[in-house]
Amino acid sequence: MGPHVALVAVQFIFGTWPIAGKIALRELPATGLVAIRIGGAAALFLLLRRLTGPLDVPRRSDLARFAVYSLLGLVCNQLLFTKGLAYSTVVNATLFSTAIPVFTLLVGALLGYEKLSARVAVGTLVAAAGVVYLVDPSQADLAGEKTFGNVLLVLNTFCYGAYIAVSKEAFIRFGALTAMAWVFAFGALFSLPVGGYALATEDFQTVSAATWLAVAYIILIPTVFAYYLNAWALEHVSASTVAVYVYLQPLIAFAVAPLVLGADEQWGPRTYVAAALIFAGVAFVTLRRRAGASELETSEHPDAPRR
Repeated sequence: MGPHVALVAVQFIFGTWPIAGKIALRELPATGLVAIRIGGAAALFLLLRRLTGPLDVPRRSDLARFAVYSLLGLVCNQLLFTKGLAYSTVVNATLFSTAIPVFTLLVGALLGYEKLSARVAVGTLVAAAGVVYLVDPSQADLAGEKTFGNVLLVLNTFCYGAYIAVSKEAFIRFGALTAMAWVFAFGALFSLPVGGYALATEDFQTVSAATWLAVAYIILIPTVFAYYLNAWALEHVSASTVAVYVYLQPLIAFAVAPLVLGADEQWGPRTYVAAALIFAGVAFVTLRRRAGASELETSEHPDAPRR
């Protein structure tokens, strides 16, 4: 139950970062914000790991894996999403996010990390259908100048889906905190030169307190806390289970909207149908069969070492 509660919390938290991000982007460039986010989180993860004991130095092969995880799950993921959203639309971004669990399942199956079971495939597709119905594809803009942004958003979903699929073994072997410390350390190494160049001409004295508060929130909550919870959950459940919870994000946004925006954002028949499909799909993937074994049985790589 614990990993599933953590994954629901992660979706709530990830759903709040675009709000803080919009505030920060009023005064900071996108690549600069990504660098500050990753660099600040790297410092905190390394500090937390040092406070709880010495930071283990993995073998070169493991360091190479952490570098790849960092590129997929942090640097490329965040840069592609930020740039893609700038050229495309929120509706398009939400629609394309439905591909994350699909990419996770396909990459995991191709690399032998996960079995492509009918139960998981059907549950993933049912939940995806709920998200597509919720955001209404007729509102999507897939032509014209938004094409470039749409391509970036699709690449973003592939990178994040692949990250979830391939990183599970490292979290099991090294633990979530150690693995996150190394992933974010490499992320800072990759992103700070690009972000630093974008920030070089900024006058930080003119940046408002509200922007710095938004930046602090982005680093602490949607990055350090949420990424750690996601990694911890990935130690205990299958990659496809972690990925399918992504489908709760748009539903959470629709649930919170009436509280923030009032009567114009009330739920309608489309929302209730979509909610039923999303919850049914997530339940189909996550609920264990009574006569079956644990989720790890079908998710771990056969050669993955145990703790």
